[in-house]
Amino acid sequence: VSRPQHKLEEVPMSMASHKSLDPENPDILYGSTSSLWDARHSIEWGINRIAALGLQGIEPYAKQIEQHRSNPLALKEKFTAANVTLIDVSNGAKGQSTNFIDPEKTEKTIEDHVAFARDFLQPFGCDLWKCNMGARPIGGTTEEQLKTLAETLNEIGRQTIDMGIRLAPHPHIWGPVEREHEVRGMLDLTDPDYVWLTPDTGHLCLGGMDPVQVMSDYLPRIAEVHLKDTYAKYRGNNATPTREQHTKASVYHNMGGGGVDFVAVMKLLRDQHYKGWVVLDMDGPREGDDGFEAIGGNLDLAIDDYLAHNINFLRVILGVELPPL
Repeated sequence: VSRPQHKLEEVPMSMASHKSLDPENPDILYGSTSSLWDARHSIEWGINRIAALGLQGIEPYAKQIEQHRSNPLALKEKFTAANVTLIDVSNGAKGQSTNFIDPEKTEKTIEDHVAFARDFLQPFGCDLWKCNMGARPIGGTTEEQLKTLAETLNEIGRQTIDMGIRLAPHPHIWGPVEREHEVRGMLDLTDPDYVWLTPDTGHLCLGGMDPVQVMSDYLPRIAEVHLKDTYAKYRGNNATPTREQHTKASVYHNMGGGGVDFVAVMKLLRDQHYKGWVVLDMDGPREGDDGFEAIGGNLDLAIDDYLAHNINFLRVILGVELPPL
């Protein structure tokens, strides 16, 4: 059944206080997740660092805001003072069910997500919510599980859109929506009035997809874009790298690793006048990864090094008008 879609232009966005950073599309906002620093630094550190780098928003992991859950408005004051937007908060907060595929557990998943949207995201004025969807079932996701997942997303999204919040699931390797048929199946089975999408360029590539093609096919449903890279060897793979492979050597890479064509990604978003957030989603440094040893194994230095690398990639390679470091 064909249903009318909410146009992204009709959804209010927190952009009034932000100067445009994109020379070709002023409606793109740039931010970062907290994945680079959240094991090391507080949300307050993140607010100050992101503001200093010239980015406009943060999408923290839930553990970053745990101590602020009972008083979101106090945290909002800190964001406002720095002129940084809380884009949303990744799901998975303490006590929150993230099982989208087991019918015996999805009722709690729905209740928990609606409550968090109401009690934390809505007071911030968030207009989207990126959600992961739990662990991948052994043997892969069945058609019935995908249907249950879609029904769960539809019900959460039906309730959050009344709060002005677009539910935007995030396909993720090792999750129930990992490969192309699962991404397309999820979007086909969900109501575009209730469910949007957070495509992650790295995870789409690692799932065997062409990120530009998938994003082009579903552009009207994109609420937010995650920029993540991987290695060229994973392009077009027939099997997703395993967690065991990732444990031995990270499958992720700073921007410029060769897995994702970011120039083509940004050309699509600029040419089609995408309106929304583009968010760096780089995993934190660990021993054996991307030059960690070359800087002496200093974790704090590595975090700053990773931030600088990816900010410079945005500025120099992609033309985002960020201040030089």
